[in-house]
Amino acid sequence: MKLLEGKSAIVTGSGRGIGRAIAVLFAQHGAHVVVNDLDGDVAEGVANSINAVGGVATVCVGSVTAPDFPDRIVKTAVENFGRLDIIVNNAGYTWDGVIQNITDEMWYAMIDVHLTAPFRIIRAAVPYMREVAKQEIAEGMRVHRKIINISSTSGVAGNSGQANYSAGKMGIVGVTKTMAKEWGRFNINVNAVAYGFIETRLTAAKENQQPVHVGENEVQLGIPEHMRQIAMQFIPLGRPGTPEEAAGPVLFLASPLSDYVTGHVLLVTGGSYL
Repeated sequence: MKLLEGKSAIVTGSGRGIGRAIAVLFAQHGAHVVVNDLDGDVAEGVANSINAVGGVATVCVGSVTAPDFPDRIVKTAVENFGRLDIIVNNAGYTWDGVIQNITDEMWYAMIDVHLTAPFRIIRAAVPYMREVAKQEIAEGMRVHRKIINISSTSGVAGNSGQANYSAGKMGIVGVTKTMAKEWGRFNINVNAVAYGFIETRLTAAKENQQPVHVGENEVQLGIPEHMRQIAMQFIPLGRPGTPEEAAGPVLFLASPLSDYVTGHVLLVTGGSYL
């Protein structure tokens, strides 16, 4: 059974990690997917792998924080697939520091990518989600559309060394709950997923990673290995999750199985933060 047959989906930050797993899973369930990454080759690689096995994917390369990006990615979906049913605001990264070491640039970088960019993308989708829904309702139809914002346990409970990241991830929870109230009458479900320890570049051992370039900045991703080992001791399931395990709950929230779920923050943590 394909849960997303004929749906059109945007997944930001889908070149790697959780975003890639979401895009691939969506395509396996029949969705037409817009793949996004900063690196065009990486994005094309994901789209090509989806298309090679009978799925349907196209690419929108660029930073979600660019002023022209929201309109561009929304139009990519509509122009290629004729509609827009699902948005997954997943793109992001960490730029950690204790409060006295967080610069204004580090602060605004996290707010821009985790909070402002999803807000702008949702706003850009108004003509293709809210306005289309109004017409459908006038014609007696009920068609559900889905927005899933990716948060974190840092945005639910805070985390030392991540005041900037936590602020962005908690802020998107507020946007999620507000949009659920504003757009519920248009049959648009808006939910969030807050991840715990999922094995990606953001949680890999810091000692084993080279800095990545974000704009003109070099950002060191990852967690010190000794902190990784400590964190695992607090996970009831005893291990980090995989990107594929992280994608499953997003599929649920994007599918008809969740048509009566909105304004919810689903913790995907292996039992942490109970």
